[in-house]
Amino acid sequence: MSILRKPFALIAAMAACVTLASTAPALAQDADQVFRLADPEGGEIEAGLWLPEGAGDGVPRPLVVISHGNGGWYRGHYDTAEALADAGFVVASLTHPGDNWRDDSRSTQLSDRPRHISLLIDRMTQEHSGLVAIDSARIGAFGFSAGGFTVTALAGGVSDPSRILRHCEAQPEFFACRLFALQPINVPAWRSRGHDSRVRAAVIAGPALGLAFTDESLAAIRIPIQMWQAADDGILPAPFNAEPIRDRLGRTPEYHRVADAGHYDFLPPCAPEMLAAIPVLCRSKPGFDRAAFHQMFNREVVRFFREAL
Repeated sequence: MSILRKPFALIAAMAACVTLASTAPALAQDADQVFRLADPEGGEIEAGLWLPEGAGDGVPRPLVVISHGNGGWYRGHYDTAEALADAGFVVASLTHPGDNWRDDSRSTQLSDRPRHISLLIDRMTQEHSGLVAIDSARIGAFGFSAGGFTVTALAGGVSDPSRILRHCEAQPEFFACRLFALQPINVPAWRSRGHDSRVRAAVIAGPALGLAFTDESLAAIRIPIQMWQAADDGILPAPFNAEPIRDRLGRTPEYHRVADAGHYDFLPPCAPEMLAAIPVLCRSKPGFDRAAFHQMFNREVVRFFREAL
């Protein structure tokens, strides 16, 4: 493991912990159910499920699936999942194989990720039907960072890895490009298309590498999309990540630019222990209240999905 990779792996591992260590007793933040789904290409995928009150009454409920950022896991956005479940949504989130805090062996092969979410939707609309009824006409997706790339692909974005390679030739100092230098893209194995027409609305926060998507594919996306961008995002900076998606979608998104926010402010607030262990993940710009932001953020995400689904 290189000198650069070591601190990044630590960030990934600690990012998992942050979801357990914030506003309430740690273990209370877990999903209502944790399960595994088989991957036809080998292995299993870890997932968590948050259920609204009365979910077993047989009434079909809308579903929101969540895709975490690079090095995260299924609990990475537990506060948003809880807010959605409290509002009547069934929420399913997974740990992306090869791109999580335990295993980052395929963390730059971003095009693998949409397939994982489609498998999760399969599971929720089929095998989980006995636990909770899902309205297959009301399925939304939420994604942060690499998860934002994932959700853009699910919505219909077609990615071209050569665009990423050219970008990183020109901007090798960028955080994402340093990761690609350590773990190059497997171009022959890249899956350019990850569209899942079952996704009818999407929330994309701090998306990665929007420049990778073709103009034609983004122009063809017509589903409702809510986009969030941190004004001080030093990890995925403007204008290469959020703007290419925002400006080329076929339907104008509901766009929010969060003043003074950094990339990691889209993660839940950190407990004191987490702040002491890895401040780079937890510290916000002076004067920025991450807890207050998340109350507003979750409220707006819930409102958007209620209106769009």
